[in-house]
Amino acid sequence: MIYLKDVTTLRVNEEKCIRCGMCLEVCPHSVLSLNGGKVKIEDRDACMECGACAQNCPTGAVTVKSGVGCAAAVINAALGRKSAC
Repeated sequence: MIYLKDVTTLRVNEEKCIRCGMCLEVCPHSVLSLNGGKVKIEDRDACMECGACAQNCPTGAVTVKSGVGCAAAVINAALGRKSAC
């Protein structure tokens, strides 16, 4: 499922990541994957910004502003803006 294209605030800092896999376990949409020992954002547009990944990351490597992406996109579209950021 894709919510809105290119609006999510999801980020992964590979330097902080210890490859524990907690973010993979708690993500309800399988947005993240572990490939070759590195966490990768597999499908950014499927992120619903629930915040589970960030809240369960022991090192703060995963960040997301819970719930702002979809709301920002709707507001910006209503105002005639092309970007959510």
